[in-house]
Amino acid sequence: METFLLTEDQLRERSGGKWRRYPPDVVPAFVADMDFKVAPAIQAAVTRLTDAQDYGYGQMTETDALFEAFSDWMARRHGWHPDPALAIANSDVVQGLYATILAFSEPDDGVIVHTPVYPPFLRAIEETGRRIVANPLVDDGTRFVVDVEGLQRVASEGSMILLCNPHNPTGRVLDRSELEAIAAVAAQRGMTIVADEIHSDLVYPGATHIPMETVAAASQRTVTLNSATKGFNIAGLRASIAHFGSAALKERLVTLLPERLLGRPGRTGVAATIAAWCEGEAWLDEVMHYLDGNRRRVAEWAARANFGHHLPEATYLAWIDCRRLDLPEGVSPQQHFLEHAKVGLTDGVDFGTPGLGHVRLNFATSEGILEEILERLTAALD
Repeated sequence: METFLLTEDQLRERSGGKWRRYPPDVVPAFVADMDFKVAPAIQAAVTRLTDAQDYGYGQMTETDALFEAFSDWMARRHGWHPDPALAIANSDVVQGLYATILAFSEPDDGVIVHTPVYPPFLRAIEETGRRIVANPLVDDGTRFVVDVEGLQRVASEGSMILLCNPHNPTGRVLDRSELEAIAAVAAQRGMTIVADEIHSDLVYPGATHIPMETVAAASQRTVTLNSATKGFNIAGLRASIAHFGSAALKERLVTLLPERLLGRPGRTGVAATIAAWCEGEAWLDEVMHYLDGNRRRVAEWAARANFGHHLPEATYLAWIDCRRLDLPEGVSPQQHFLEHAKVGLTDGVDFGTPGLGHVRLNFATSEGILEEILERLTAALD
């Protein structure tokens, strides 16, 4: 058995939100945590701090090592060499979303997003007093793709573009032609692009993640948000990177939002992230091999259940179209499966209007727990 797997009993003993949100008769498959132990290098880095009870102030240069580790990791995994001097550290990627919206748009501006999309994108736009300008992805029968003509039509309504790539919840990894089309629209309109690339570590064979800052027309106008928290299962340690395509972009944000206002990640998160990017690659490769089997199992199940689904190219999240279900008015598939299958999924409507009738299923768990989830869902179809 893979050494990173945890049993259901072990998971239920944990204090985190995934396994504590619902009663014990519910199996959770919603929030994007993996039911796995972390990489040994990460555990060792955290243990060094706890064993020494080393909880005091860190050195001001600690984030320098973080930025170097980020640059080296991006070069090794994606062929991109980001300048460490053009990075800042945040507590998490969502903080980066709010900060960049405030820095690169004005109140009541439109912000373009490709729906369905990670719910904090939508909340960040609304809670900062901006307007959501949705350009829904299009299902071409084999995958979800960017509607380039639609983007061109709505471009005049927005002052910036929020990009989620690899995409949550559909699992798409946008190809170069899509990224170049987005970049061309942004360049024509003078828009800033904020690219959330937190799932870039979770790309399966057959797809290639292309950092937005490597696309020529986007390189000087893009802010990249990334973190080891998703790929290495350390969301609770809270550390992330915002990397700017130009010194001018960085200067604008740090002038409007001083570092002390945004805060910094804690020492534990920084140490864990450096360990992940410097020493965790073998663990990640093993996990991705395991997840590849799980994603294929979910796709097989969805086909047999006659649900709409495309094999995700990245992430450990399955986007499932359940609109064929004959449910009472006002009852969503998420509610149906929670009540009748005792499985906790994420409601598709949280991702925007195109998510109506959909659910998102997290398959980053053991094969045994995944089979229990799928068996419960199947029983609720009768």
